[in-house]
Amino acid sequence: MLPAMNPGPMTGEGNRTWLIPGARAVLVDAGVGDPRHLDALRHALHDADAVLERVILTHAHTDHTAGAVAIQARWPTVRVLKYPWPEVDDRLGLGAEPLQDEQRIPAADDALVVVHTPGHSPDHICLWHQPSRTLFGGDLLIAGGTVVIPASRGGRLSDYLRSLERVLALDPAVVLPAHGADINRPADLIRGNLAHRSRREAQVLEALAGGPATPAMVAGMIYDRLPDPLQRQAEESVLAHLVKLEEEGRATSDGDRYALLP
Repeated sequence: MLPAMNPGPMTGEGNRTWLIPGARAVLVDAGVGDPRHLDALRHALHDADAVLERVILTHAHTDHTAGAVAIQARWPTVRVLKYPWPEVDDRLGLGAEPLQDEQRIPAADDALVVVHTPGHSPDHICLWHQPSRTLFGGDLLIAGGTVVIPASRGGRLSDYLRSLERVLALDPAVVLPAHGADINRPADLIRGNLAHRSRREAQVLEALAGGPATPAMVAGMIYDRLPDPLQRQAEESVLAHLVKLEEEGRATSDGDRYALLP
């Protein structure tokens, strides 16, 4: 694991990137281009007598992609791969090779399998190593917490719940996430996340029972007073539930106000 050196309110202790050394060395996620991360990557490659062949991006959010340009500058032959999100990919300007669901990617002396897991973003993927039952999880899961579904920026809760079910069916032994500690009992965490989302939906429905409300109003009814960055996350979480209810024909929206359908 190579820390990306980018702690902050939204990234916690910072991103974790994962180097899989060997003849076909692969880096999972690119960090943000911090020189300390690049130096750590160089030392790790040297120690393993490895050549960096590919950087695989789990999704387009900048804490995972911003370092790709700096990596390409240091290692000009490296290939960057990413599941497509066209309108965002054009802005990134990485020229990334497109990935497909269930594609096998050579890594070290074996292969990783792409598992498309949208929800946190439309392009989110995990990488599955079947022999060890290890999943490189990106932002799908975080130990001791829940992942924000940014509904105003491409996140979709219904997709996320299906992605959790898909990963649960894989039955990983360990999930190596981009944030936080290794997840050594992923099935328990996934089931806990599914139950949490169900409880949160019940709270949103209860809040809407009092009449039409905005995401900020619903968040104020559900969450205790939060610092500003966390308040925005709470409102995004509520919006994700409201959009899901509207998709299912259980709620309707008028501008930014949502109301239950009879």
